[in-house]
Amino acid sequence: MVNILFCGNGKVFDGMLTSALSILKRTDSREPFCFYVFTMDVSHLKDAYVPIGDAEIDFFERVIKAYNPDSCVKKIDVTSLYRAEFDRCPNENAYCSPYTLLRLLTDLVPDMPDKLLYLDVDLMFNRDVHLLYDTDIEGYEYAAARDHYGKVWIHPNYINAGVLLFNLAEMRKTGLLARARELIRARKLVFADQSAIIRSTTRRKMLSQRFNDQKYLYRKTVVRHFSKRLFWLPYPHTDNIKQWQLDRMRRVFHYDEFDDVLREYAALKKIFEGENESNGEGNRINILRV
Repeated sequence: MVNILFCGNGKVFDGMLTSALSILKRTDSREPFCFYVFTMDVSHLKDAYVPIGDAEIDFFERVIKAYNPDSCVKKIDVTSLYRAEFDRCPNENAYCSPYTLLRLLTDLVPDMPDKLLYLDVDLMFNRDVHLLYDTDIEGYEYAAARDHYGKVWIHPNYINAGVLLFNLAEMRKTGLLARARELIRARKLVFADQSAIIRSTTRRKMLSQRFNDQKYLYRKTVVRHFSKRLFWLPYPHTDNIKQWQLDRMRRVFHYDEFDDVLREYAALKKIFEGENESNGEGNRINILRV
């Protein structure tokens, strides 16, 4: 079984669905997947900071099971863990959101698998997930690729934490995540969770950039990460275009490699919206492969 971890609030549904579909459609083996979803309620900080809903999780699981009925989705509310570890910490209003801190709680959640692929939701798989997931990380805490900009401006081996292949057994042994949580509580960090992970690392495996390409899409690219990037034209500026923003993504990047995935996403999103407009359990549509 392949174990995937997503984290977020009620706004990550589109990213989860597009990312998962790209994994399922690009992976040759038909083995089951288990998608873990860490979420929480911190609406006292911001109205939008509410857990992802049961309707979204139920629909997501039906989509996953259409590919393999043995696959599963496990929604885990970590609100109490978050409040115990990070409530009112200096990084609670980090550069992204407090949900970026949730992966630092992984070792505290019972029954998590020893090997786990953490993914930001703003990415798409261009090739088989096993090219990444089958990486040997014995003796390493995690595997990660370099950050496209950080490797130039910060350090040649500065990693991007949007794609992390966890060896959770090794992390528990070295205490990486416990140290990272201490740093988050103790001081304000420029990139919050990412900075805390890097500073707490004992031993990591560096991956090729093709496992977390944040700017370009090549034939050998395994993961295309749609993170914020710099554009030079028509004037130097940054933009944050996500894969589920279909018109903008196609207009700016001109990709057709993900068309099959995004067509299925668009069809499924209409089904989901139709089900929720009807507000009737009896009106649920049986999900079939689109």
